Amino acid sequence: MPKIVGITGGIGSGKSLASRYLAALGGWPLLDLDQICRQLLLPQAPGWLALQKLLPEDFFADNDELNRPKLRQAIFANVGLRHQLDSLLHPLARQEMATQVAGLTAPLVLAEIPLLYEAGWQDSLFLTVVIYAKESVRLRRIIMRDQVTEKQAHQAIAAQMSLEEKARLADYLIDNSGDWSRTCGQLQQLAKKMHG
Repeated sequence: MPKIVGITGGIGSGKSLASRYLAALGGWPLLDLDQICRQLLLPQAPGWLALQKLLPEDFFADNDELNRPKLRQAIFANVGLRHQLDSLLHPLARQEMATQVAGLTAPLVLAEIPLLYEAGWQDSLFLTVVIYAKESVRLRRIIMRDQVTEKQAHQAIAAQMSLEEKARLADYLIDNSGDWSRTCGQLQQLAKKMHG
């Protein structure tokens, strides 16, 4: 079985860009847990079926598609609902990740896992990498990327485990607060260590 390197961070920390760059540096396969979760939430998929039992009808459109913006708002506003969803979706996502990893022949696989520590997956991974960025930088990125207000961006950050706490738990920390070329330099150093 390939060893899995889990990459995480906070919303707006740049973990997707960093993950793709690191995967390209090492020629490693990259799994995206957000993408896996999106597939699990397509109509009639296992995650969708689980949510259909949990959520009121108005969370689903006429074509059975899940109303993602409405769900996102509900999750940020309701911690209990977020925990319920996590307890339903995390085991399904973990199983799908394991299935995909088992189908790969590479010795090392990268997995971008936004809620790595929240889900408690760190002990089953070979290494954990946290992509860090200062909160002011993250706020600016979230506002620009998601076209949301500053208040909504603060809510999104507050809904997650603190990035400082994740940074303390990481095997490797990459600071993506500043210039992208500086981040690339750190990722290049990490790729060398991982190849070694």
